[in-house]
Amino acid sequence: MPAAQSAETGPDTSPDSPVLYEVRGRVAHVTMNRPKYRNAQNSAMTYALDSAFYRAAEDEDVKVIVLAGAGEHFSAGHDIGTPERDAHLPFERRAGLWWDHSDKRGAESRFARESEVYLGMCRRWRELPKPVIASVQGACVAGGLMLAWVCDLIVASEDAFFADPVVRMGIPGVEYFAHPWAMPPRIAKEFLFTGERMSARRAYEVGMVNRVAPREELAAATHDLADRVSEMPRLGLALTKRAVNQAEDLQGLHAGMDSVFGLHHLAHAHNAETAADSLGGMDVRAMKEAGSR
Repeated sequence: MPAAQSAETGPDTSPDSPVLYEVRGRVAHVTMNRPKYRNAQNSAMTYALDSAFYRAAEDEDVKVIVLAGAGEHFSAGHDIGTPERDAHLPFERRAGLWWDHSDKRGAESRFARESEVYLGMCRRWRELPKPVIASVQGACVAGGLMLAWVCDLIVASEDAFFADPVVRMGIPGVEYFAHPWAMPPRIAKEFLFTGERMSARRAYEVGMVNRVAPREELAAATHDLADRVSEMPRLGLALTKRAVNQAEDLQGLHAGMDSVFGLHHLAHAHNAETAADSLGGMDVRAMKEAGSR
């Protein structure tokens, strides 16, 4: 783990790095960097995000973190078909004690991997004791929702849209099932039942998004909000974040996710027995077409 850095930290600019990191003042900017693939999340990106968040948490001069996506889109979700898809590869586990999935088969492999890189990582990041603000433009779809929802605040561009089309796979939503807490339950049902896109304005109206800005002003608007939050004392922010997270958990968030994670894997297993694969035969093109309706 790199040593904590103070003051201004230069950006990670390697074109091959799946995540970029830069500190400006009291704000760490963490940027997903697979724009060619609409920032689809492979495991390499997931673990790079984890390292970036840990780096920001460790840096005493960082008060707030901004999570963004390079290019036209925040994130199109989990990587289910790019040339760098690495779901079969082993990675050092950080979010839990489930064993390596790469040499296992069937439900054992899927459950072990998704407990780590999906549900486990998101829960780990939600508990980061510094405020995290998502800066969302373009697509925020399926696994992209999970990344936005672990953030404490969301600023969206006017052209941003949100969708969870995985019900088309026969699966009841993404692994980090925050839908009934991120929006009212009836809105969550409509969101899932139809798989339709929700505009940034509608997301603001239902309380899922804090602020909406023109696309060209998104980065500045997000940084300005982060800078304002950073004026608060560090411990005060950490305790306040913990207080609200605990209130959500008392409203059933943590237990609800555990329950739905089991249903999620029941659906995977059903697909594996009755369809072409555990995703119900839905490939990248099919999901993209479904998500554009």
